[in-house]
Amino acid sequence: MADLDVDDPRAVPIRGRIVREKVFLRRIYEEWYAMIAGAMPPGEDPILELGSGGGFLETWLPGLLTSDVFPCPGVRVALDGRALPLGRSSLRAIVMTDVLHHIPQSRQFFAEAARCVRPCGRLVMIEPWVTPWSSFVYSRLHPEPFVPDAVDWEFPAGGPLSAANTALPWIIFLRDLKRFEREFPEWRLVVLRPLMPFRYLLSGGVSARGLTPAWTFGLWRGIERLIQPWSHRFGMFAHVVLERTDVERS
Repeated sequence: MADLDVDDPRAVPIRGRIVREKVFLRRIYEEWYAMIAGAMPPGEDPILELGSGGGFLETWLPGLLTSDVFPCPGVRVALDGRALPLGRSSLRAIVMTDVLHHIPQSRQFFAEAARCVRPCGRLVMIEPWVTPWSSFVYSRLHPEPFVPDAVDWEFPAGGPLSAANTALPWIIFLRDLKRFEREFPEWRLVVLRPLMPFRYLLSGGVSARGLTPAWTFGLWRGIERLIQPWSHRFGMFAHVVLERTDVERS
């Protein structure tokens, strides 16, 4: 993994293997996937996942249409979220884990998602979040760019993982929420829940060794539940759910 560039498609199956084999990290993903699956609207229309990579969300959502920006093992289709090759109102939902903050032109994505998701469908994601605690972590211990004072939502295009603004979800859904609502009346924010201040950091993610043994997972989950009332100060991620309104873009 250390010998491959972060944007190299060959790194995708390696990251997937790490997620599955690091028990502490795998349980984090299982918790995230349960949140995403629990937010799905009823119906039989397809669900599209962006940035599937080495993930395993299909275990929770059988028949999931997995995708990524380049062909890789276990992914059904390669596509760009800013130009979806899908019909109008053809999807029940779009789901993603740690993807939005890698999309350089997020406005194009939100417009495309609104075109493809049916009314009352959803856009469901787990994304990094900005709090006093996470700002310390992301600005000092995380390799991706972290620019919470960015004037706009766009950032220079680059590699699918190296190009990013970790603060982008917070910028759009909290700092600039009123602007988002004006620009995209097709979307209504229905869930915004900061969460998980410690566990991902303790897991080491996909690039570092874990800082605590797997058997402590339940202990740390209990600690995080105790401080959930203060998640707006300590959360490192957020569960975000947008619902498609019946407004149509002209």
